[in-house]
Amino acid sequence: MAQAVSMAEEHSEKHKEGIGDFVRKTRGELDKTTFPSGEDVQKTVAIVIVSVLFFAAYLFVVDQGWTYIIAGLNWLITKLFGI
Repeated sequence: MAQAVSMAEEHSEKHKEGIGDFVRKTRGELDKTTFPSGEDVQKTVAIVIVSVLFFAAYLFVVDQGWTYIIAGLNWLITKLFGI
């Protein structure tokens, strides 16, 4: 156990880097990234809005259907058993 701790400490001391190295590496990674164009963002937003509206309408219809079914079952049980 002690050996593992000492090896971990040696490893962290060997690989310590300053804030400058961190910032340099971070900027290097950001240079490799690409960002979507304005047109791509607009298309994606439109797809998301249409999808949300579709699923909202679908879930509303399903919810109303279940409400109708449950109300019908409640009415049927009340008529049959008089509860």
